[in-house]
Amino acid sequence: MTVAQIQVDQRVIGIDSRRFASVEKALVELITNSDDSYARLESAGSDVAGKILVGYHRHHTGAVLMVSDQAEGMSFEQAGSIISYGGAHSPLARGEGAGRGYFGRGLKQAIFGLGHGWIETIRDGRFTRIDIFRGKNGGYLYDDDGADRLAFPADFARLGIPDGGNGTKVTIVVDNPHATITQQATLLQLLADNIYLREVLARREVELLHGHPGNEEYSRNIIRFQEPPATTLVGPDQPGSFNVDGAEYAFTVTLKRAQGVELTLKGDERTAGLVVESGMAVLDCQMFEYENQVGTEYLFGTVRCPALTEMLGRGKAIISDEREGLNMKDPFVAAFSHAVSLTVATAVQAEKEKLTHLERATTSGRTAEMIERLLQHMNEAAVLDLGLETAPVVPNGDGPRGPGTPLPAVLRFTTPFYYRPPGHPFHITLLLDPNRLPGSETLEFELGLPSSIGLDPLPASVPVGTLGDTHRLQWTATGEQAGERGEITARAGDYWALCEVVIAEDASRRSPDQPPHQAVAAAGTPPAPHRRVQRASHDHGVDLFTGYDFRNLHNSTDRAVYSEEERKVIINTAAPTVQLYVDGRGRFRDSARLLLAELFLDVISDELARRRVEQRGRSGDLEAFRNAKRTIIGRYGSEVHRTFLG
Repeated sequence: MTVAQIQVDQRVIGIDSRRFASVEKALVELITNSDDSYARLESAGSDVAGKILVGYHRHHTGAVLMVSDQAEGMSFEQAGSIISYGGAHSPLARGEGAGRGYFGRGLKQAIFGLGHGWIETIRDGRFTRIDIFRGKNGGYLYDDDGADRLAFPADFARLGIPDGGNGTKVTIVVDNPHATITQQATLLQLLADNIYLREVLARREVELLHGHPGNEEYSRNIIRFQEPPATTLVGPDQPGSFNVDGAEYAFTVTLKRAQGVELTLKGDERTAGLVVESGMAVLDCQMFEYENQVGTEYLFGTVRCPALTEMLGRGKAIISDEREGLNMKDPFVAAFSHAVSLTVATAVQAEKEKLTHLERATTSGRTAEMIERLLQHMNEAAVLDLGLETAPVVPNGDGPRGPGTPLPAVLRFTTPFYYRPPGHPFHITLLLDPNRLPGSETLEFELGLPSSIGLDPLPASVPVGTLGDTHRLQWTATGEQAGERGEITARAGDYWALCEVVIAEDASRRSPDQPPHQAVAAAGTPPAPHRRVQRASHDHGVDLFTGYDFRNLHNSTDRAVYSEEERKVIINTAAPTVQLYVDGRGRFRDSARLLLAELFLDVISDELARRRVEQRGRSGDLEAFRNAKRTIIGRYGSEVHRTFLG
């Protein structure tokens, strides 16, 4: 047995292992290694099986990964050479311009980052095994048994190699407690979408085996990238070129637009953007000068440029040291990027133009729920907190109270405040005008009462169309325990009313139900002339904010406005700020909820401030309006933002 330490600064191995340690990254490295080996055989004119088997045995606190091929295999000397950190065996280091992975470091990074493992390989009838592990003191070690040996039939069977053939199998035991043990279905999707495997999966037969044969959970799945349904915008393989230092370099571009499918915008599993290929290497996936710009969310495709790996072979800094994509600071890459951007410019601009003329947009269900909750809260705050009169006014002087006065309440309890003693039944009465309620709606009740306050009968939902000439609904209430309180809310469409019930020992046992203010609709009796001045009610109203809409207002000035006729907040899809957060399918991004918070707060505070100064007889007083709006923002601003933060 020969145990030795890997001859490199141990801190460098530790840093790299932590950076690249994940089940997915490890498998990408091993699969591309097998593909490289098949490619070398093909270059020499040999027929290859092209099969790459990926084994994944998942356990509760760990997992075992295995990748095997029937490619070249390695001699004892070759297998030992890969232990040299970033050694000269890398194809790019030899100037071949066909290497991928992590340039001679990925295999060791994967093994040490996930736990420990071993390499088994057969070449020309000789079997080699090298174990890679960490010592008790934390050192990075390997054991190569001191020599190879004759390959036995059991070795061929265990590695899945035909008798007399060559091949390699790498096994990694995931025992790092910080590593994520991915679900099998998730891993299958991650590998299928991984940009660095995109071409390998099309060229080779890569299969994921989960569990052990004969077990109930055992499964085999071909790993394939499924390109979404799409329309071709550029290409396929449209030629282009760029010049650097007097030399011309060629590339081809294929650009498509996905139809009816959401694309992934970031990460190694990114499905939006142009996959940059060079030879057999995938170097990046991005949109170059249009990266992260509006209109590119549903664009994808491929750029092929053989010169990129040629430059890598010459030692040019084409990609970052961390293997995070193209290095845009390099002059060669900058010229390439600009040329590709010019090639796709017309198509990208056309996608951006679609958003400029976008008439409607939508939000996710979660965002819509947040907005609905916010609007309901601000509707109640307008009446309960700010004392605003939200009922429609009498038009053109018609009606018993003259022009500009609110119409009688459509829904209202006889008193907003029932202050009653324990053990004494009392009536709770709701007055309503069925002729003005929306006939298609339902009169519904929300009870916020403790169990000690009972209602007989319990309020039940009633279709407005069945109310007929009913102008009042009444219930008998009894409170058993002093100090208890609760609320009852009635709602039909945009109309609502509420009352509070308080049970108190000092409440009068003779308190009658107080007659309602504005009870004209219910009782049919006009009020006395001296009650012409209306006071703001805090117990009923009409929703000021019934909803919202993303709509093109055909101007770029207003980001959002209030439609008094519709009682809606309108978000202007023609505003440049809004367009930045609307994707190519007309969906407002959830990541931009804080912008929505800002827009809703501005529109709502503006409308509430306007109504407040008008109600106080100071309409047109700009300073009063500004002060009112400032006060409302200070009072409700943090609540609005917290709503959109979930």
